[in-house]
Amino acid sequence: MDLSFILWNGSPEIFSIGPVVLRWYGLLFALGFLVSQQILYYMHKKEGKPEKEVDTLTIIMVAATIVGARLGHVLFYQPEIIWEEPLSVLLPIEFSEPFSLDHFGDWIKSFRFTGFLGLASHGGAFAILLALWLYARKKKLTYLHVLDRIVILVCVGGAFIRLGNFFNSEIIGKPSDAPMAVVFANRLTEIVKDERMQQNPLETIAIKRDTEANDTLKTPGHVPLVAYMFMKSDVTEADVRAYLEYKFKGYLDNQREHFISNPLQPMQYFSSKQDNGAIALKVPLTAIARHPAQLYESISCVLLFVLLFLIWQKHNGNPPEGRIFGLFMIILWGLRFTYEFLKENQVSFEDQLPLNMGQILSIPLFAFGVFILIRSFKKTTV
Repeated sequence: MDLSFILWNGSPEIFSIGPVVLRWYGLLFALGFLVSQQILYYMHKKEGKPEKEVDTLTIIMVAATIVGARLGHVLFYQPEIIWEEPLSVLLPIEFSEPFSLDHFGDWIKSFRFTGFLGLASHGGAFAILLALWLYARKKKLTYLHVLDRIVILVCVGGAFIRLGNFFNSEIIGKPSDAPMAVVFANRLTEIVKDERMQQNPLETIAIKRDTEANDTLKTPGHVPLVAYMFMKSDVTEADVRAYLEYKFKGYLDNQREHFISNPLQPMQYFSSKQDNGAIALKVPLTAIARHPAQLYESISCVLLFVLLFLIWQKHNGNPPEGRIFGLFMIILWGLRFTYEFLKENQVSFEDQLPLNMGQILSIPLFAFGVFILIRSFKKTTV
């Protein structure tokens, strides 16, 4: 059997203390801006500009990215958040209780710090364009002069952010048999291990490739895994069957985008007794290997950064106005439009559209880039 796929089972969380959770996504998000800031210091020094402007631009970029990306996600993909969880629109928290004025106190107490779980790059792009326009006006700089430099750094931030999306197992690709296809098993593992679940008979779980499975999975992207589960010492065979049928099967059903589960069929498993009398299980699973669309975009951002930075260096820090920005808009949003064909739609209403929301929003940004690039060449030849 061909088992040439990547099994990703890393935790999206670094650690948690009470309601405060530090995620890899948040750390990578911050690292993206820190690395960008150092590059901007270098660019300002080479161009003979005051380095103190770097701190101002960094603050503007961070604020515009977070606010714009968050509002973009809410407006483009989840407008119901505005009336269901209004505080979570611009605060990095989630609530376990639904919003209600009658039970406002209970709702406030149910919060959990998570970091922003929904950010849209198109919203961030529009906010950055607006914020930099205001900055250029205040500093009496040419708008395109500012954009030509900042978009180089946007590539760096984009690479880190998409890597964070990979850690979160979000923005997933379509099923694939390619060797680089990824099975995101970490969400199932995290759900099963969740300490907040009461009366959990499970001690530990490990999900591995099933190298002994027969070659019977003909559906593209479907691959065999096995869950090795070790139960607590006081758990009986009857408890095991009940847990698998009424809880574990429900976990699989909640992870339909990553695992195949037939609710009408009983769970298959093999059990054995450990030396201490505890029951160990081997549970065959069918998972879905998918295009790692997040990594495609992250790597593309790195390559785009190299290209644009080399152009900036070739012109000794003074490229033709709009040249770098135009190329950035064409390449980034052109690739984004293309990669969307390899992704699953993020929300259900996109299934009814000829193009998904990411592609629809990419078209005007791509067209704007074409206009700016043509303009930059015309100005150069005049």
